[in-house]
Amino acid sequence: MALDHSDPLRPFRARFSLPPGLIYLNGNSLGALPRDTAARVAALIEREWGQDLVRGWNAHGWVDLPQRLGEQIGRLIGAQPGETIVADSTSVNLFKVLAMALQLRPQRRVILSERDNFPADLYIAEGLIELLGAKHELRLVETAELDAAIDDSVAVLMLSHVNYRNGAMHGMRRITRQAQAAGALTLWDLAHSAGAVPLAVAEDAADFAVGCGYKFLNGGPGAPAFLYIAQRHQAQVRSPLSGWFGHLRPFGFETGYVPAAGVSRALAGTPPIVAMTALQVGVELMLEADLAQLRAKSLRQSELFIALFDRYLSTHGFALLSPRDGSQRGSQISIGHPQGWPIMSALHRHGVIGDFRAPDVLRFGVCPLYLGYTEIWDAVAALAGIMQSGEWRRAEYQQPAKVT
Repeated sequence: MALDHSDPLRPFRARFSLPPGLIYLNGNSLGALPRDTAARVAALIEREWGQDLVRGWNAHGWVDLPQRLGEQIGRLIGAQPGETIVADSTSVNLFKVLAMALQLRPQRRVILSERDNFPADLYIAEGLIELLGAKHELRLVETAELDAAIDDSVAVLMLSHVNYRNGAMHGMRRITRQAQAAGALTLWDLAHSAGAVPLAVAEDAADFAVGCGYKFLNGGPGAPAFLYIAQRHQAQVRSPLSGWFGHLRPFGFETGYVPAAGVSRALAGTPPIVAMTALQVGVELMLEADLAQLRAKSLRQSELFIALFDRYLSTHGFALLSPRDGSQRGSQISIGHPQGWPIMSALHRHGVIGDFRAPDVLRFGVCPLYLGYTEIWDAVAALAGIMQSGEWRRAEYQQPAKVT
């Protein structure tokens, strides 16, 4: 296809290890493996750990890796220096920063979110509320009701920037300004945004944010997550998980806890150096790309998918769930079908990898660093063929797997 030959990002495809003949449209769930990851991790294990052992904490700067890697991710999300750090999982980081945000609004009791927010985020909020003595309320509204729900009772507006289910994207600047005008703080989940869409958390005045490393950042299964705390809040907040790496002098082994300066106070336990090293490879690869070109290609590829959907799939009982307006869409296309799971299972058998989210959503991640335009044509053709033949009706495709 001509678009593939003229694609300025095409050389990045060779920087990933992808099985021949496989069309991978699931980087919004688990990113592909960068070719340099195995060698970098092997060097860490064999030389840094294997030869230098515990001396590696100083000799190779392991002790500062959460901060260094946080600075690199900060460049991807538009943070100022000293506002981003890598630690723990997205859920643990959400627990920490949500607790911090509530500390800053002690007279308010409402955590406002969307009913369709990622369930794990809502679970964390529920657990924190219970831990704090059930003095707060998790108020869930439909997306269309958000503006009207932001009032002077809201302590924290907790939203996913890009919806995990349908790919719809919020206008961060507008909503942040509205929330702050009402005296609330904002907490953004960037799991489906970081490395996928342009972000400017500092310019947009976001208060707190979290995100994961294993989707568009290509850090590997269960890669460490990151968190962001605006500079203006750092001196006023304390982490509810006062671990030793968040101490001002972790190797002072003092009896009392004294929080570290800046965003480092959000650390807790010993950083997972092997996993962080793998993540760093993916982040550095992303930083080599022109993010404007990345977004432009993502939009063109998504528009191609939608055009092919209209032409070949709309008559097979599918519904387009993602916004047609690219300015309101992240880097995924979601379509709905009552038989979504067996259809996706059949598609996997044809070497096209998307994923399924209950009850009826088929998701296709658009990852421009390694996805070609021709692959989108081929993926839609495979899906149309499955529907025309009725292959998805076979018994072998009906039973859901543990991970969908």
